[in-house]
Amino acid sequence: MTTTAHAAVLHDQDAPFTFEDVTLDDIRPTEMLVKVAATGLCHTDLAVQHGDIPAPFPYVLGHEGAGVVEQVGDAVTGYAVGDKVAVSFASCGHCAKCVSGEEAYCRNFMALNFAGAREDGSSTITAADGSAVHGAFFGQSSFASHLIVEARNAVKLPEDADVEIAGPLGCGVQTGAGTVLNSLDVPAGASIIVSGTGAVGLSAIMGAKVAGATTIIAVDILPERLAFAEKLGATHTVNSKEEDAVARIHEITGGIGSDYAVDTTAVPAVVEMLAAATAFGAKIALVGVPKPGVTISLGSISGAGKSYIGAIEGDAVPQKFIPEMLALHAEGRFPFDQLITKYAFADIEQAIADTQSGAAVKAVLVMP
Repeated sequence: MTTTAHAAVLHDQDAPFTFEDVTLDDIRPTEMLVKVAATGLCHTDLAVQHGDIPAPFPYVLGHEGAGVVEQVGDAVTGYAVGDKVAVSFASCGHCAKCVSGEEAYCRNFMALNFAGAREDGSSTITAADGSAVHGAFFGQSSFASHLIVEARNAVKLPEDADVEIAGPLGCGVQTGAGTVLNSLDVPAGASIIVSGTGAVGLSAIMGAKVAGATTIIAVDILPERLAFAEKLGATHTVNSKEEDAVARIHEITGGIGSDYAVDTTAVPAVVEMLAAATAFGAKIALVGVPKPGVTISLGSISGAGKSYIGAIEGDAVPQKFIPEMLALHAEGRFPFDQLITKYAFADIEQAIADTQSGAAVKAVLVMP
């Protein structure tokens, strides 16, 4: 049974989103139909909008959705109509990486999350006039009142979960916290630098506090964001616009440099700053979405004994990690809700503007 959904459709690079009624395909036996309660706005959505990530158009984006199950495919187990769910990135479940529990490195990751169609190439969305619309963005396309998702890529939430804030756990918050707790496996007592204090960076700072890191250094150029980082667990802040970040970090770490670092900016100068500010043998995780063609100097890598990790989705298994984050939140140890500013779905352009200006850390679009 097809479903009519109200969606924000992107028709071209750098175009605004337009609201349209679209038709969702019948769900397959392994899929579910979810009525979206709210969805996070992520920089990856904006990277597609502005051409930093190639994409087909027209496209329904959105990949931090959460809501309530309305239909369940015949082959789906463990879910029922009425269940609350968050939706995370898509993985195939049958490649070597998925079978070994490394879904974030699924061999089919790029096709499943960015190609705009199911794994078999079929469309999940059709325009009102019958023309094709690309969907299945990150296996969901949550900038819509309803979405189709493979059950394996959904996460069942507790009955008392707030679905209006749960969506960002599926990508941005998971990426930041997971990079620290999983990808880098930061031990208690370690030192870590986090460059960029957006939603991913601040989630990394919260993750570092959970890990027991004793020196957590936030680097940014916005004083209000640095103050927020301190509130969430940063032990030191560095305004790289006003002071020599490398010198200040070496001062903080007794001249040694930091053991670990996470970059969320994808700005080459910032990455090279981290290379200079970390200790011999340090581990540096890169999670930002770069502009096409940007490079860093090999001189910042070779001879430094440092490991660089291109971390994807915080190396998380969402069905395990999202419940863990919710449990930490319930204990008061992971206050990710403080990152969120809610907007009506109709105000998506304002949410984008506030995200780009820094007025909002993590914009969440709430469905009517």
